Amino acid sequence: MPVRDKIASHRGQSADFRTDRTKPTRDQDEIGAASGKLCPSRTQTRRLRPAGLNSGAGFSILQRRPDAVITTRHEMPQTKLSQDPHKLRETREKNLETAIGREVREVRHARGMTVADLAEATGLSVGMLSKIENGVTSPSLTTLQALSSALSVPVTAFFRRFEERREAVHVKAGEALEIERAGTRAGHQYNLLGHLGANNSGVVVEPYLITLNEESDVFPIFQHDGVELLYILEGEVGYRHGDQSFHLRPGDSLFFDADAPHGPDELIRLPIRYLSVISYPQGGS
Repeated sequence: MPVRDKIASHRGQSADFRTDRTKPTRDQDEIGAASGKLCPSRTQTRRLRPAGLNSGAGFSILQRRPDAVITTRHEMPQTKLSQDPHKLRETREKNLETAIGREVREVRHARGMTVADLAEATGLSVGMLSKIENGVTSPSLTTLQALSSALSVPVTAFFRRFEERREAVHVKAGEALEIERAGTRAGHQYNLLGHLGANNSGVVVEPYLITLNEESDVFPIFQHDGVELLYILEGEVGYRHGDQSFHLRPGDSLFFDADAPHGPDELIRLPIRYLSVISYPQGGS
């Protein structure tokens, strides 16, 4: 048979095969009915793990018949974030007396109390309470304690609306402070990118630019409170967390519980630079 006819014949068979591949033959129907199973040649898939991927990396590859499409899917947890980054906070008062008064009124309304009820519970006069709620007078600490007890809120709740200073730290290129963090290994250069100290969020955040070079040690057993996020900027590093090791390249990130042993266990391509953002509760370390 001429080569052209062979090619045409082969294409025709392939087209027929693709068209009919979802329709099992009569023999396969009989086999399936007798065994109670679907025909493996048509419907079964097998799960493969490509070389170089960790079994826990969250990748799943399904391979069907040779002519079927192979798809790669990255399984991420479908977690809905509770915080709305576009939600406006309550307006804060610049006048302390006004802020306290509005907060007292709001809490009183929330408790379903009248001014007379609150006056009876605190021993304050209705006139004094009216002045406090309208921001006309500045209540003493004793008065605030009485209001706190009657409304079942901490004294600090009355200052919630008062305008407080919110800090921002700007670090210019090349001016990040080089520090020696507790547990720093030889050749691990830490540049602190900003620090706010005590704040109302309840957490401390430490952002670092970390550089590793020829003099750097591998040290996969760092361990501390909180969580940590890495983002690779340059080079390649093998980074261990617990019993898993991750090959990280520029653009890769790793987010983990920092209480498990972690750190670089292989310096693959130097120099290596990455961002490390550590967060832990205030009062932790």
